[in-house]
Amino acid sequence: MANKKKGQDDERQFQGQIRAGVLFPVASSGNQMPDDYRSLLAELKERIVSERLRITFAANAAMIMLYWDIGRTILRRQKHEGWGAKVIDRLSADLHDAFPDMQGLSPRNLKYMRKFAEAWPVREFVQQTAAQIPWFHNCLLLDKMQDAPTRQWYIKATIENGWSRSILALQIDAQAHRRHGKAVSNFNAVMPPADSDMAAQIFKDPYLFDFLGTADPRREREVEQALIDHIQRFLMELGAGFAFVGRQVHLEFSSADYYLDLLFYHLKLRCYIVVELKAVPFDPTFVGKLNMYLSAVDDLLRHPDDKPAIGLLLCRGKDRLIAEYALRDFRKPIGIADWETKIVTRLPKEYKGSLPTVEEIETELAALAELESATRMKKKAVNKSARSRKSTSCSSGKKER
Repeated sequence: MANKKKGQDDERQFQGQIRAGVLFPVASSGNQMPDDYRSLLAELKERIVSERLRITFAANAAMIMLYWDIGRTILRRQKHEGWGAKVIDRLSADLHDAFPDMQGLSPRNLKYMRKFAEAWPVREFVQQTAAQIPWFHNCLLLDKMQDAPTRQWYIKATIENGWSRSILALQIDAQAHRRHGKAVSNFNAVMPPADSDMAAQIFKDPYLFDFLGTADPRREREVEQALIDHIQRFLMELGAGFAFVGRQVHLEFSSADYYLDLLFYHLKLRCYIVVELKAVPFDPTFVGKLNMYLSAVDDLLRHPDDKPAIGLLLCRGKDRLIAEYALRDFRKPIGIADWETKIVTRLPKEYKGSLPTVEEIETELAALAELESATRMKKKAVNKSARSRKSTSCSSGKKER
């Protein structure tokens, strides 16, 4: 049950105890909010969705204009200086060395940039139309459509309907432009609907996030969220006394905010269990943060009859997932600053049977890693097969011509 903080913020609620400058805050019930709160919330949510979409599409347009400029430069050099495939390969290698986090600088993509600039020679047109849809949509149109007016029709239809890349491909195969009329007039580019497939897809565009320099943190968060999902199910399915308390549990200090990945209470051991997951190799600083979480839980949430909290740290190593327990030591004199956190790879006897062993956790997460790897390999095989079919088709077309 949540308590209320007295004083300056009289109605604020929190879990457990409170110390100067630190607490586990809890949001008040929606029933306690003012009458116009729900309408205000809806308005703010709509504004946030709209601004996120606007900024993302603005970044997408900037990236596509950069791609067009690069493609135009390559076209000019090929025309005036005879640049060939070797120069593109060298250019790709040098650009990748300078920007190793950008996937979009491969030789294949540089050739798409050249083809893109060749297809749309007028800069103003690109800014107003082609730059308003994701890059992979443009590549699909370059591959499937030969004439500019038809490509233009599909760009407009994509923006108006918010088609994902796969839906766009289906519409092209079904020759939607013939059913609805091919003419494009009074074209006014607008953003797609916020709840459209294209809007959802652009938030996952790897080239865009590489371009912005935010891809690695995003990938780490996605991996961490997948690990959190899996470990939560795994621990709950053990049936050994784990009671779920919360996910991303907010810990507030006067100067900073932190979030515990997972928080459980163990009914048999009578203690809290803090789970911290990292999608990167082990770093000693992780122990310090976990120690802070354990200290806060024991100081603010722990009942006098409870045992010291236990921490579980999971890290993705170079070639495996590493699990380690952090156990508190209360044999020192009292005082949070004197508590020690011991990282152990073997559970003490008193915990066996109540907690999964390190080996059991690593085996479980290794199976998850193998499944992820198999899924990635399957996707690569499908993509390679598709590229091979496309290459064969292109070669056949050239021979016929």
